Amino acid sequence: MRANLWLRTASRVVVRVAQFRATEFFELEKRAKKIPWDQFGAAGRAEFHVTARKSKLYHSDAIAERLLSALGPRRSARTLSAESREPRAESQLFVVRVFRDEFTISADSSGELLHMRGYRQAIGKAPLRETLAAALLLGAGWTGDTPLIDPLCGSGTIPIEGALIARRMAPGMRRSFAFQTWPDFEDTEWQVLVAHAKTVALASSPVPILGSDRDAGAIESSKANADRAGVPDVVFSAGSVSAMTPGDHPGLVATNPPYGKRASKSSDVRNLYAQLGKVLRKRCAGWRFALYSPESRLAQQIGLPLEEMFRTSNGGIRVAALTGRVPGPADITQADGD
Repeated sequence: MRANLWLRTASRVVVRVAQFRATEFFELEKRAKKIPWDQFGAAGRAEFHVTARKSKLYHSDAIAERLLSALGPRRSARTLSAESREPRAESQLFVVRVFRDEFTISADSSGELLHMRGYRQAIGKAPLRETLAAALLLGAGWTGDTPLIDPLCGSGTIPIEGALIARRMAPGMRRSFAFQTWPDFEDTEWQVLVAHAKTVALASSPVPILGSDRDAGAIESSKANADRAGVPDVVFSAGSVSAMTPGDHPGLVATNPPYGKRASKSSDVRNLYAQLGKVLRKRCAGWRFALYSPESRLAQQIGLPLEEMFRTSNGGIRVAALTGRVPGPADITQADGD
């Protein structure tokens, strides 16, 4: 319960149901019938996502059929393909992984993937997942104690996730989870966890959190999303990258520049990255910055040293999370002295 309530970058939390070895289907059926499926919400409809590698039983649909039969003849179930990993709202998902004949069966305790916080109903083109926005900030070492700016905020995901971090707000406060339908779910214990989360949350952000975008419609969407997230203190404004005006106290510029479906012409995107770098060097001395980029040549247009934090996928596009620091007066003085 606590993991689902508080984790900011996980996609789902699964609970181990069973682990065993099977090389024949009769072995799989025998062991599957001993699993207490009903304890994990399988009394109604169940769904299975199966992956198998380097095993004698390798056909995912055939494996799922045997598991379905273990639920009993009056159960409703289906198999999820690799392309469709989202269970239906009324179903309980089981994740089955087979490697070298070892079966690991887990019950999904989350339901909808954890990036579905519940606040982002107004979205723009190719929106950044909430979990990836949080990962960019946490990967850059930002903990909510310095200012945060996103000059290309789109529907506001990065500033909103930043506000949740800065205000110590649990990202799962405004949604429900699959485990709440399990027979042994303790609602009293859950309410205690929720009450504690409300207690530790701050009334407002201790630092300025700003988001801007040249698309006025995106700004309206950002404001609506921030209100639903419970962080109306995030300041959004319409404006271009060149209009970014950071304060005197250094902080973090974090953004997800256009690429893939969000990009129109490659030359326009390169110019945007170059413009972002120009503004950083001119106005953000001493600030750190973090961004996602699909290729190093594009990121190099910023013209500042970059460090790769991690790689991930956004909208089916492989991207690198990059960070760096804009040199400040102290750095220039030290370099002159050397």
